[in-house]
Amino acid sequence: MKFWELKSLEQMNPIEWESLCDGCGKCCLIKLEDEDTAEIHFTSVVCDLIDLNTCRCTNYAARCKLVPDCIDLKQHQNFKDYTWLPSSCAYRLLADDKPLPSWHPLITGNPNSTRLAGVTISSYAVKESSVNANDLQHYILD
Repeated sequence: MKFWELKSLEQMNPIEWESLCDGCGKCCLIKLEDEDTAEIHFTSVVCDLIDLNTCRCTNYAARCKLVPDCIDLKQHQNFKDYTWLPSSCAYRLLADDKPLPSWHPLITGNPNSTRLAGVTISSYAVKESSVNANDLQHYILD
């Protein structure tokens, strides 16, 4: 059995924890909350710190200082409450006792498998600095 099948999120060491991230970049998309329904809508607008080629943060260590709205996911949080995370997110899947997707790098052994599976934001995301903040609703994804 693999470590993610044996350990809870809280039991993982930092290396195991970080390896769960598949590098899709979806958690860095700007999200809008419907004021009436509290429903979360993902937009195609992404934080300026994301490298759209790698779908990784260009300043991961300082991201929360540089981007005040950035949420630092910690191991001791209740991920069942993090409904804003993408449905394919390993942290959310494991918190819900679901398996990792077949394309996940920990399953395939290939660090590029997320990109090869076509599940990254690289083909459609636009940087936040190139969008008028008042127009975000026009970027909501289906």
